[in-house]
Amino acid sequence: MPTLDIFTNDAFSLQSMTRAINESPYQPMLIGSLGLFSEEGITTTSLSIEMKGTTLTLIPAAARGAPGRVERNDKARLIPINTVHLPQRTSVIADEVQNLRAFGTENETETVQNLVNRKLGKLRRNLDVTIEWQRIGALKGQVLDADGAVLLDMFSTFNVTQQIRQMLLGTDSTKVKSLIVQAQRQSEDALGGVMHRGFVALCGKNFFDSLVGHPAVEKAYDRWLDGAFLRDIQRSQEGGSPGFQFCGVSWHEYRGQVSGQNFVGDDDAFLIPQGVPDMFVTNYAPADYMETVNTIGLPYYAKQEMMRMNKGVEIEAQSNPISICTRPNAIVRLLRNT
Repeated sequence: MPTLDIFTNDAFSLQSMTRAINESPYQPMLIGSLGLFSEEGITTTSLSIEMKGTTLTLIPAAARGAPGRVERNDKARLIPINTVHLPQRTSVIADEVQNLRAFGTENETETVQNLVNRKLGKLRRNLDVTIEWQRIGALKGQVLDADGAVLLDMFSTFNVTQQIRQMLLGTDSTKVKSLIVQAQRQSEDALGGVMHRGFVALCGKNFFDSLVGHPAVEKAYDRWLDGAFLRDIQRSQEGGSPGFQFCGVSWHEYRGQVSGQNFVGDDDAFLIPQGVPDMFVTNYAPADYMETVNTIGLPYYAKQEMMRMNKGVEIEAQSNPISICTRPNAIVRLLRNT
């Protein structure tokens, strides 16, 4: 029978357990499946973003061989941003290990490790949901804690204001295409000379229903539904989320909810440019362990420690992320506005 001595095995070291939780299957939610955010580890618990008030200037023609125009350096400012520490704990008590029986070709280490990995998998799922919550907050303009407290306000951090567009979807005569184009132009104006590769919109349920049920959109949505079966096959093969395509935008109903709080408000939608370099970033700081000081942060860490009186093992899993949108005014909040 396995005993608690088994936890001295290298299979339960910080390195092995951290590798196990990082290799746990990810259950993609919408933000993750869209691939909007790039991920990068950092060696500190905070980061600084350098902002420059860059503008595009037309360059006058000159004779060949003439000296080039001197470009003035833009004044830069550093914006400090802290990562968020997300620890959680579970345990494996002595009775759980004592009652495990090796089965088939598994040895005691493998059997206990399966138990630990199941517990790590649950902690990993909690962390995944929290990171998704932070990312949707970055898109909306405020990264919120579990209790609703503001961890990071994108608009005040980057000294910009949120752009809003009333869509008037409750009125049959509304020219929906025209309003969508205007919203796209608002986003492109905020981007300036930076190129993008299209738009995606994350919608609350009421907004999505009003959009696809509007007379100006209904026929296009019906045609889209006609090909739903083929798209479902493609999505299962590619792991993507194609969304409803209309007026150059991929529209998605976002159904995420935690503790009764919707990730996207029922009557809201957010128009987001895709493919903009460094616009959406999730940075990970290292764990607060002596072994990880000044190392490049990983998305997840896991570590174990013996309980008092040797009655079990306490397991901790943590992540230290911060998700940032560096151009929050390029995301346009769309209001259903019946």
